This record gives sequence, C-alpha cells and structure tokens, in this order.
Amino acid sequence: MLSSFLIKVFVPNPKQPDDPSCRLAYGMLCGLVTLVINLLLFGLKLVIGIISGSIAIAADAINNLSDAGSAMITVVGFKLAAKHADAEHPFGHGRMEYVAGLLIAVIIVAVGGNFLKESIVRIIRPQPVEMPHSLAYLYGATVLVKLWLMFFTRRVSRAIQSAALGAVAFDCLSDILTTGIVLISVAAARYSTLPIDGCAGTVVAIIVIAGGINSLRNIINPLLGERPDPALVDELRRRLLACPGIHGIHDVIVHNYGPGTYFATAHAEVDRDGDLVTMHNILEAAELEIARTMPVRVILHCDPYATADPQTRLWRQRCEDAVHDIDRHLVIYDLSLEPAGDVTSGSTAVTVNASDSTAAPSDAASAGTGSATFPTAAGSTAAANSGGTAATADASNAASISAAADSTVSVPAGTPILHFHLLIPRNYPLSQDAIRTKVTRALQKYDPKLHVHIDFMSSFV
Repeated sequence: MLSSFLIKVFVPNPKQPDDPSCRLAYGMLCGLVTLVINLLLFGLKLVIGIISGSIAIAADAINNLSDAGSAMITVVGFKLAAKHADAEHPFGHGRMEYVAGLLIAVIIVAVGGNFLKESIVRIIRPQPVEMPHSLAYLYGATVLVKLWLMFFTRRVSRAIQSAALGAVAFDCLSDILTTGIVLISVAAARYSTLPIDGCAGTVVAIIVIAGGINSLRNIINPLLGERPDPALVDELRRRLLACPGIHGIHDVIVHNYGPGTYFATAHAEVDRDGDLVTMHNILEAAELEIARTMPVRVILHCDPYATADPQTRLWRQRCEDAVHDIDRHLVIYDLSLEPAGDVTSGSTAVTVNASDSTAAPSDAASAGTGSATFPTAAGSTAAANSGGTAATADASNAASISAAADSTVSVPAGTPILHFHLLIPRNYPLSQDAIRTKVTRALQKYDPKLHVHIDFMSSFV
C-alpha cells in the first residue's frame, strides 16, 4: 500500500521505466526514502547500543550509517546518469549508475571488515551487555522497517532493471539478518558468560562482507562488458528481419552504456542485384525503425545476398541442412559458389579463434596452371590465375578477427568452390576441424569434387 502510494505520487508514468525521466524519478524516490530511513535507524540503534554497551548493536548502527551514505551515492548516481550526452561523453552518462553501485559495494565490504575486527576484539576481551526489555522491543521493531524497505527497493530495482538498487535491496536483507542475530545474542547474553556479543558481531560482519562481495560481482560485470540480454538481441533480430529488403542478420554486437542505453552493430543481408542507393535506403530505414521502437542505436553493414540465383539458393539450403545436423543454433552467411579460377565475391578469408584453426584440406597436391589460391589468414588475398585479381579481408570484421597461420590451399581449375562463414558460440565443444569435416562430407554427397572453404567466426551475443 505505502509503496504503491509513493510511486503514484512521485513517479510520472510509472509503467514506462525506459523513459529517462521516469527512471530518474524512480531512482531519486528510492534513494531518498532509503536515506531517510537509514539515518533514523542509525540514530535509534546508536542510542540503544550506547545504553546497552553492545558492540554488535553499535556495529549494526554503523551499518545503517553506511547504508545512508550508500543511499546518498545512489541519488547522486541517478542524477548524473540522467545527464544528456556532451562533447566529452558522447555516449551519455548512463554508466555512472554502475559506478555508484560499485562505490556502495566497496563501502559495504569496508564496513564489514571493520565490524569483523571489533568483534574479534570483543571476543578476546568480552564486556557485559545489559538491555531493558523496552529497548529490546524497540530494536526488534527495526526489522519490520527494514523488511518493508527491502520489498520497496526490490520492486523499484526490478521495475527499472537497476543493478545499484538491486545491491541496496540485498543489503536490506543482510541488515534484517544482522538485526535478528544481534537480538538473539543480546537475549542469550543474559544467561551466559560466554562472549556471545562478540561472536554475534563476527557473524554479522561476515554476512555484511559476503553481501558486499556479491554486489561487487554483479556490478563489475556490466562495467567490464558482459553478454547482452538474449531477449534484447532476439527482439533486435526480429525487428530487423521484419524490415523490407533485409533477408538475414548476423555478427550482432551490442554495447551497454548504462541501463536502457545500447549501441549495436550488425551485418544485414540484402539483395546483391540491387543498386547502391536502394541498399543504402533499406539499411537507413531499418536503423531508423530500431531507433524509434527500441532503446538501441544500431549501425548496419551491408552484406550482398544472392536471392535470384537458384543454384546459390540450393547450395545455401544444403549448407544450412548440413550445419543444422550438428547444431540448429549455428548460422551461415556470406555464401558464394564459384569455379576455381574465378574470384569469389564477398568471400572474406579470415578465421576467428586462430588457436583452434587449421588450413582446410587441399583437393590437389600442388597448384598448377589455371589453379586458384585461397588464404586461411586474415589480411591475405584471394588470388586467381585469370588476371591476378585480389580480394582483401572485410575491414568491418577487424574487431572480431584473429589471424590464423599463414597458409594457402590450391584448388584445380574447374573445381567448384563453396565458401561461407560459420558463426559458432565461443568455447564450442566441437573443434573447427571436426565441424569442417562433418560439413564437407555432407556436402560432397551432392558433388564429390566440391571444395568447401569455411571461415569460422565467434559470436559476441
């Protein structure tokens, strides 16, 4: 009830969390509520700790003070994250929210370490703890306050997908456990001479440190650059494939510049028989459509796709069948079918994960007159005897390409050459040699003389 009331009063359009103004309002509300509650709890617990002489309660009070400082960082982080892009930060300030969450987690770990030290001292030199029943009931009531705050911050963090507020919600849970343990230890101390207060403080400190480390792990991942949400990538692919003129999407790369702020690049397959202006307009329209319907700014690279040639379509289907017999999630693209001696169009000769790559097996012992030479190393050229024309590696793939060993494969003149790229997940269980062998055998059932040239690429999503 109270949570819904606060959201209704202070958050405009609460059902549109992708709206920057809505996100800012959510973050500011949650941060200020957390700040006020933790300051009140700090004052109350500090007084109770001083009166009772309990190190565990005093440590719990300082824990609430650190939570108040964390809430202040959260407020400042959301405010800075909402700033528009400027000359020095052309991608905006969205990652400031992650930085705020990182500072919160560091504070939690530091405070937990201090608690641990003081609690060990209290175990070595125990002191008596006395708490009137009225103060014990008052201290216990703080659990209910933290319980409400945990549900409130968790609700907001899920609504706006905020890692910083997720860390605050987890910290509230650790505070509840902390207060419960301290309350039990104070009650038990009345009936024992053992250093229960110091032991309880040690347990509290370990809980606090563990929570801070967990928050650190969750927040560092997006700062380092983690795999994007598969649902976001699937939606991006679906919307791009729905755009007129686009027949396929691959090589998707997504960069996260803060919650709800994404920049992406992708290769879009368009009809190679169209003119350049038409291809440009197709990609431009698709980029604008994505910018209008998703929190993603996408830049598309044009990949020519043979839609009219029945022979190319037939071999593409055969390739897909052969690859999908291994794994239906593997993707082929940039397929070309050429006789040896001709230069293949759009066949980029590069290999990802070079440590697992070897040259494709040669169909001839040596290259004689009229033979075609194809590379297996990034940056080398595909030279043909008919004119010595060369095709260089596509520069748009440079960020995802590692050079393989410098070697070439010679193919006798007249041998059909099927060349395509195969997109595989990183750390795939099958080696590239095993995949190449399986696919080649499957395709050579249709033409025993066929030479299959596969360039392996690793996915970023």
